[in-house]
Amino acid sequence: MGASHHTAPRPAIIAKMNAGFPIRYVDPVFRPPSEAESLILPVTDGCSWNKCTFCEMYTAPQKQFRARDADETHEAIRRCGERFGSDIRRVFLADGDALVLPTRRLLEILVAIREHLPAVRRISSYCLPRNLRKKSAAELAELASAGLSMAYVGAESGDDEVLAGVHKGESFATTCEALDKLQQAGIKRSVMILNGLGGKTLSTLHATNSARLANETQPEYLATLVVSFPQGESRFRSAFPEWQACDQRELFMEMETFISALELRRTVFRSDHVSNRLVLKGTLNAEKPRLLAEIRAAIEAPDAARLRPIRVLGL
Repeated sequence: MGASHHTAPRPAIIAKMNAGFPIRYVDPVFRPPSEAESLILPVTDGCSWNKCTFCEMYTAPQKQFRARDADETHEAIRRCGERFGSDIRRVFLADGDALVLPTRRLLEILVAIREHLPAVRRISSYCLPRNLRKKSAAELAELASAGLSMAYVGAESGDDEVLAGVHKGESFATTCEALDKLQQAGIKRSVMILNGLGGKTLSTLHATNSARLANETQPEYLATLVVSFPQGESRFRSAFPEWQACDQRELFMEMETFISALELRRTVFRSDHVSNRLVLKGTLNAEKPRLLAEIRAAIEAPDAARLRPIRVLGL
């Protein structure tokens, strides 16, 4: 299968594309921080689940979930190849969960990228654990062989009570299953945890069970973001009314509990998203003592710590 498998794109599709750029984007566009230098290639719009009460990324009316037309996607890849040639090294498949697409469609996209963008060395995507339950181990291995090399899994928490409270639609067990499935297929995993998601009451359980999730799955990459609500908390609190936000000291203490409980063989850890006041970077568990010392220093003397000013925090 390849790009030639598809019929020529309809004129209406081409007309939708921006004349100055090969890809039609639907704002707002999101991608992981580590994909800043990647070509963002939408293969879906929005998120197929879109019920997580903490997430505002795909709530805009124009972000209703839909799979992109196959002809449009392949025309975008072809035009990117013509325009950028061998300059593109990384591709991120957007929007919220490209892996919801049937394996056949994903394979066609990966083959087209290889054909038209031959210099690409990494292809990645967000991934909802629920979507992997519909794919066999053999299908994931086939996707890995075709070029899918990394999946970003927003686990958010390893605690089932927290996950239920925020309508994640997943559990500790289902997230572990998905992460193990990716690992067996040879697809690297980048796991994201939301600092503060359990609030004051569930902070310790959230931290310890999130660490347990990481310990059991040993992801290649692990990151933390701080839960925040730029559009207000009403949607979140309607489902989780007992939630009380952690203050800055409590957020640091939760991070200390989380890092202390980690037992990782070799995981690249980052807590440098713009929502984090304290930037932490290291390899775990090798640099665990240093990271814990930095967190403890921020707890004991926040005025002396090198914290991001509140005014620059954001999503």
